[in-house]
Amino acid sequence: MEPFKKITAVGVPLLRINVDTDCIIPSREMKKVSKVGLGEGLFAGWRYKDTSGREPDPDFILNDDRYSDAQILLSGVNFGCGSSREHAVWALVEYGFKAILAPSFGGIFYNNCTRNGLLPIILAEEDIALLAEWVAENPQENRLVIDLVRQIVSGPEAVAFHFDISPQDKDMLLNGFDMIDVTLQRENEITAFEQQDRRIWAKLS
Repeated sequence: MEPFKKITAVGVPLLRINVDTDCIIPSREMKKVSKVGLGEGLFAGWRYKDTSGREPDPDFILNDDRYSDAQILLSGVNFGCGSSREHAVWALVEYGFKAILAPSFGGIFYNNCTRNGLLPIILAEEDIALLAEWVAENPQENRLVIDLVRQIVSGPEAVAFHFDISPQDKDMLLNGFDMIDVTLQRENEITAFEQQDRRIWAKLS
């Protein structure tokens, strides 16, 4: 995965509460045998006029040209609640999102984010509202800055918010690690254990 350190990007305000994983990607969109192509199904129930086609709904914010190339999503309380489907995160990542700002997240969804290179940031509801209002004035010009090293989200001049993240999650994102990469960091210890285990069993046999 691509390491995440600092980005300056367009933000898109989708300030809805309880956006569950079925809203993020409906089950009918999960027909792929890989992660590829899931971005097309992102928010399909809202993004398209009907379930059988791909005609964009002009009233949905992701279809607004002002938010083209958005990489930061701003949303409401309990984002990513519902099922544990990892496809929701895969769809967000393939679409191009690198970070999500919300007052709270579904627990499993949050963990799926950090393990797939997507940064979930918890900020107060009023702070997200302030950033969303500023972004909406001119999305392409009023870009948000996220600095994971310093754990800061910056918006309007002199406005910056600190966010918390666990050391393990931060390390994974900074280095672009998935869980396999994390495990392989202890490869020498694993190899030593296996060798010792084989010696023990050889003596017992």
